[in-house]
Amino acid sequence: MQENLPIYTKNQLALRNGQDRAEIWVAYQGFIYDVSCSRLWRNGKHYEHWAGQDLTDELADAPHTDKVFEKFEIIGKLEK
Repeated sequence: MQENLPIYTKNQLALRNGQDRAEIWVAYQGFIYDVSCSRLWRNGKHYEHWAGQDLTDELADAPHTDKVFEKFEIIGKLEK
């Protein structure tokens, strides 16, 4: 199923930052997650992290593991 996901560019991801459009997306390890339904991502900000970008390198600073992404739907892949 994940092989049929649409591919988005970093610029397309950046538009889903909770400010420019209703969607709030983040990327992690090449996948794009829709976090729009999370109260923790309201307005596109989660603590010092901003939506619309790749959070792979930032997870090391988070107080949680990557298991947090299991709650969210994978809606695409980030273009390499």
